[in-house]
Amino acid sequence: MDKRIGVVAILVEDLESVEEVNSILSKFSEIIIGRMGVPYKEKNVNVISVIVDGTTDNIGAMTGKLGRLSGVTVKSALTKK
Repeated sequence: MDKRIGVVAILVEDLESVEEVNSILSKFSEIIIGRMGVPYKEKNVNVISVIVDGTTDNIGAMTGKLGRLSGVTVKSALTKK
């Protein structure tokens, strides 16, 4: 299966989910090229952007696990090739 490069945006509104988000990201570290997290304290939300390089199955598995967490919203954009 072909690999794709992309970016995953993660919004964490339930701070109790932060530990699980980090655990999932650690489990998928082989497809993560880089990540940046910004706590937006005025709005009580953490914004995380993750650059990935992996198969659509691997990226989908990661985003699916993240999206099932309470108070976590996930969106991704991947290259077409």
